Amino acid sequence: MRAALYYDRKDIRVEDVEEDTVGPGQVRIEVDSCGICGSDLHEYTAGPIFVPRDEPHPLSQETAPIRMGHEYSGVITDVGESVTDLEAGDAVAINPILSCGECRQCREGNYHICDSIGFLGLSGGNGGFAQSVVVDEHHAVPLGDDVPVEYGALVEPLSVGLHAVRRSGLQAGDSVAVFGSGPIGLAVIQAARAAGAGTIYVSEPRQARRERAADCGADVLVDPSSTNAVEYITSNTDGGVDVSFEVAGVEASFNDAVQSTRPSGTTTVVSIWEEEASTHLNNVVLGERTVTGTLAYLGGPRSDEEYGMVIEMLGDGRLDPDPFITDRIGLDELVEEGFDRLIDPASDHVKILVKPNE
Repeated sequence: MRAALYYDRKDIRVEDVEEDTVGPGQVRIEVDSCGICGSDLHEYTAGPIFVPRDEPHPLSQETAPIRMGHEYSGVITDVGESVTDLEAGDAVAINPILSCGECRQCREGNYHICDSIGFLGLSGGNGGFAQSVVVDEHHAVPLGDDVPVEYGALVEPLSVGLHAVRRSGLQAGDSVAVFGSGPIGLAVIQAARAAGAGTIYVSEPRQARRERAADCGADVLVDPSSTNAVEYITSNTDGGVDVSFEVAGVEASFNDAVQSTRPSGTTTVVSIWEEEASTHLNNVVLGERTVTGTLAYLGGPRSDEEYGMVIEMLGDGRLDPDPFITDRIGLDELVEEGFDRLIDPASDHVKILVKPNE
């Protein structure tokens, strides 16, 4: 079968690989769709970051080259011995989190910040830029009858956005500012709107992404290349929004997010950073502002876990993945029509889905 392997920075190859056998407690999935994530782009342009290179990842025991792709969905075609809750024909989204189950965070239920955290398709394991994958059954989360299988590839980024909103403490009616409206920024906007946010401001330099932010529920769009976002937002909100989200991963957007938040407000940092950022901590101290980080999500099917919540919200229409999807490509087009277009500063693309079997 065909699969995409990450060898090193700017070195991703689509190659023929052997299919894995299905062992006890495992399922085989024919991949329908796999999204190219911002984390994948970071690995491509500045990595390895999550991809293990010099030492094997403690959970996957793999080093590069690894099979890429962690935002994916598909249909189960085979189940191994002892699998009882899944069967052939089930449409599933993949929870890619790898956790040890033994560290303090795992014992307390916070496996998404495990001391040895990893992700299928980034840290080893079977990524979704492949025609089929074999995974342990707990990674396969049923989509049910109300969610198209393609939408399952958006469960992962939507769960990131929902977890960020829950971490922020946003209350119904709170004013919100989102800095950056790439895929995760759009997920934050939709999750904030579903949570009952008041006015949502979005600061984004790309016009096409501002338009998509509006499609996802943003009320006020700011172009920071021509408007001072901090002055605009604070002057229209009596001193700042209640909650802000930094989703761009650049120093200026972090500082703007903090300064656009009212005294005693909260800034939640969602992006993964390639470089250090400089800030003046008086912007936090003098206004008693809170700055918090957020990573990933709880990836199980229960109603108190983000994956389960997102699947339910996709099913009843509270979340809409259509504004995210800007193209669909084949596996052999992954680099030229996928990665290279998404890192082009002039590109209007947001989420490109790879369809390995088309």
